[in-house]
Amino acid sequence: MPFRHVPLERHPLSTPQPHSAHPYRQPPGPYQQPPAPHQQPPGSYHQPQAPYPPAAGPGHGPGCEVCGAMPAAPVTVRGHQGMVVVMRFLRRRGVLCRTCGLAVFRQMQADTLVRGWWGVLSMLITPVVLLLNLGALSGIRRLPPPATAAWRPPLDPGRPVLRRPAALFALIPLGGLAIPLVAVPVLMVSGTSKEPSGVHFTPRRNLDPLSVGACAHNDREWPHQDLRNVPCDSADAQYLITEPKNGYCAAGDYVAHLQYSVDGDSTLCLRPVKR
Repeated sequence: MPFRHVPLERHPLSTPQPHSAHPYRQPPGPYQQPPAPHQQPPGSYHQPQAPYPPAAGPGHGPGCEVCGAMPAAPVTVRGHQGMVVVMRFLRRRGVLCRTCGLAVFRQMQADTLVRGWWGVLSMLITPVVLLLNLGALSGIRRLPPPATAAWRPPLDPGRPVLRRPAALFALIPLGGLAIPLVAVPVLMVSGTSKEPSGVHFTPRRNLDPLSVGACAHNDREWPHQDLRNVPCDSADAQYLITEPKNGYCAAGDYVAHLQYSVDGDSTLCLRPVKR
């Protein structure tokens, strides 16, 4: 039997519909929001800057870590404590207002004046620490007075350092340190003098130098000397001028001051004249 092709009928539901008429697509709802006019592109985290930054006033900046008042600034105050053999270096660092910074400076400075001298090296280190704190004091004084209310009571600065008993106590070690500083130059100057210790020289009235073999008369009492040339046959002749032997005068002779020699640097012996 011959095969005959029979066309199939197309069911109305089997016909594909266009995409615009998709049966499951929802129509736009009445509450859909329109896109933002200045919406940032996806993945961008850039935030718009404020048109005007906030103005800095007296209440801005770090507050004092003790009382909370502003303005405040970093302050470093040092101290030293000598303990004969060992020593200890102290330091107080923090953000402080003018009132609290002044209180810390005065307390550390007063404690160093009392406890910083007790040691050989501490006698030299303590003055250096005291001078370094003066630099910190100048920075504290440049701070304006607190402009905002403190949420805790500030530290009490108390009396100035020079009006405290610690300043009077520090005069004892400072005086002991000043004595060798003054004594050393004095001893160096006195050591350069060629005049024997305990002997006072009075300028002689006779300008002529003494010569060996001549005689001299002393117009003053020993150990003071005021020698002058006189003839050996006169009644005023007291001493015969001789030269030392091996650098020494004979027993019983006196030594004339070097200024009486011709060159001002030679030793002359004064031998008493026997009558």
